[in-house]
Amino acid sequence: MGFVRGIFGPGRKEVWSELSRLIGADYVDEGFFGKNKVMARVKEWTITLDTYTVSTGKTTVTYTRMRAPYVNKDGIWFKIYKSGFFSELGKRLGMQDIETGFPEFDTEYIIKGNHEDKVRELFSKTSIQKLIELQPRFCLEVKEDEGWFGEDFPEGVDELYFSVAGEIRDIELLKALFDLFADVLEYMCEIGSAYDSNPNLELK
Repeated sequence: MGFVRGIFGPGRKEVWSELSRLIGADYVDEGFFGKNKVMARVKEWTITLDTYTVSTGKTTVTYTRMRAPYVNKDGIWFKIYKSGFFSELGKRLGMQDIETGFPEFDTEYIIKGNHEDKVRELFSKTSIQKLIELQPRFCLEVKEDEGWFGEDFPEGVDELYFSVAGEIRDIELLKALFDLFADVLEYMCEIGSAYDSNPNLELK
């Protein structure tokens, strides 16, 4: 086991358990066939970190995700992700994005959404930009629900949602991701886009 750990580094269980201890969260281990997850409370919200697997036919892909249901006050929606070939192609085809007014940030990231003034204000916040820039791979969005095979949220409840291919085992990146979720949720309350009340929804 020590030899394997030396080659591949610490496993997800070890890293996430230590992460839980450092941030005062709950580490949930549901056994070999169950999910391992980290659940942290920020005010009235519960932020959940776990993984899920998608079959592509011959292979499977594991994704790391973070989710936090919240009461959406004004129906705000956004999606932010790293710029790349497909996003540049989309711009050429007329898919306009929201710009923050920070040229370097606007070059690096694509932001889509409604309530443009509020989305612009949210991602113009310096602390949020810095936490985003720590993530080497990044996609964050507001989702109404998780589709046919996921959670079905009550009326007025949406979800702050992050997902990326692969397992994140870097504690500092994971801590920054929890901090980002907390900052985004709190600032959405400040700009009138979220309530700080408990959405009364526990994710599976």
